[in-house]
Amino acid sequence: MATLGDLERSVMSLLWEGDTSLSANDVRDQLGEDLAVTTVLTVLSRLEKKGLVRRERSTRPHRYTATASREEHTVEMLNEVLGTASDREAVLARFIGGVSEEEAAALRRILK
Repeated sequence: MATLGDLERSVMSLLWEGDTSLSANDVRDQLGEDLAVTTVLTVLSRLEKKGLVRRERSTRPHRYTATASREEHTVEMLNEVLGTASDREAVLARFIGGVSEEEAAALRRILK
């Protein structure tokens, strides 16, 4: 499973929330932190190696987009974690036992 550090999560949040691809400079500017563009490029490169972002090489500067939505990524992680469980039903039962009433109602609607 591709785990994300704090900066990687921040970059992914920007890419998931945006409706357009971003350059490393765009990411740096939107993060609002005192980061070197080389640091942002390193993070984007790592995210690309993890398969979470796609780099558009046809333009300069390169632009980056998320390969999947936040929801798709979350589902992928959940499925991967469930795949390692020896008792999936027990894991699901514990998960469902911890949801709010509103989330339980949403689950019932989805399962209908």
